Amino acid sequence: DLIVHVRDITHPETSLQKATVLSVLKNLNLPNHLLDSMVEVHNKVDLMEGYEPTEENALAISALHGHGLEELKEEIEKKILIATGKKILTVKVNLEGPQLSWLYKEATVQEVEVMPEDGTAKVKVIIGSSAFGRYKNLFPN
Repeated sequence: DLIVHVRDITHPETSLQKATVLSVLKNLNLPNHLLDSMVEVHNKVDLMEGYEPTEENALAISALHGHGLEELKEEIEKKILIATGKKILTVKVNLEGPQLSWLYKEATVQEVEVMPEDGTAKVKVIIGSSAFGRYKNLFPN
């Protein structure tokens, strides 16, 4: 669903390495949308004081020190959701009904916040649009 190209930005041949990787990927006849959505990651920025990527859409990280990793995770999540046609939603479910178990079967449940005072829960899920359509048909309230 996604290509993440991690480069050692301190390597003297980093630009040549990028060109080589892109050439190999193009020769593999990958779908254009996969190449267009590739995440470019510049690693080892801790070794280059004040480094800012000059390339459009490149993310600067230091895997060693953890710099930029949250932004990288967010970008990967965003691109994966776009590529797979899924969404992150929070739905309120009645704990006495079958909604929660249905969501565990048909979606990816990320978080459940139980509200014991009214027997419900807020459920954060990753779900495709067709599965969400089925959910709304089965559980209209």
